[in-house]
Amino acid sequence: MAKIPEQYQFFDLSDYGRYVARKIALALKDTTVTPIQITTCFIISGLLGLFCIFNGYNYAAAFFIILKSILDAADGELSRVKKMPSYVGRYYDSIADIVLNFLFLLMFWYIGESSFVWMIFAFVGLQLQGTLYNYYYVILRNQVAGDTTSRIFENNPPRAMPGEQQETVDLFFKIFNFFYFAFDKTIYYLDREAIHSPPFPKWFMTAVSSLGLGFQLLLMSAFLVAGRQELVIPFFIGYSMLILCFIGIRRWVLI
Repeated sequence: MAKIPEQYQFFDLSDYGRYVARKIALALKDTTVTPIQITTCFIISGLLGLFCIFNGYNYAAAFFIILKSILDAADGELSRVKKMPSYVGRYYDSIADIVLNFLFLLMFWYIGESSFVWMIFAFVGLQLQGTLYNYYYVILRNQVAGDTTSRIFENNPPRAMPGEQQETVDLFFKIFNFFYFAFDKTIYYLDREAIHSPPFPKWFMTAVSSLGLGFQLLLMSAFLVAGRQELVIPFFIGYSMLILCFIGIRRWVLI
């Protein structure tokens, strides 16, 4: 069920929910529940988190955000244990992620005192952080014969997998590309030579995983539990400086 061979696996800071996600997937393996239905469940969990943030139920909000992260891993796990790879599911998952990320930051802006412009900066930074991590991780997976449902370059719609309609894949690809094109191209142009690197060392991938979506959601939850939700937006703006740090390490240290 792993995305990469054992010898290349690293401690993923953003993947703390994987153990529970695997348990969920194994429990649902012989049921009619589909990975896309699990993705819909994490959307519902995210929306419940937004409701709780709005009403000041910080502990409940943190719970639903973490649950969203766990279910976000569970849909992929279920896809693998059922041997049901799906481009529609992959795009649906990613589209849901970016929409929920925007709504989370929009809610933090609404209940706080930051300007809307700073919220947009935080959202862009948040997405670029996650995109850098995904970029390096997908490169690694393709280099070491790992999971290839995610592609390094999403330039054209992929050929539909068994059980999918090509028209549906094409539609979800267009929506995905609308949301992610600018972020993907920005990271690619910042470090286009990464695709020619040898497999990244484990310590590097562990460090970069601090930019992954799961860890971002964990940080949001920590701010909520601490009652410092007003710091979320400025934090993620400053946190974006790690993008340049990791690109610098990749370009000038990992040679």
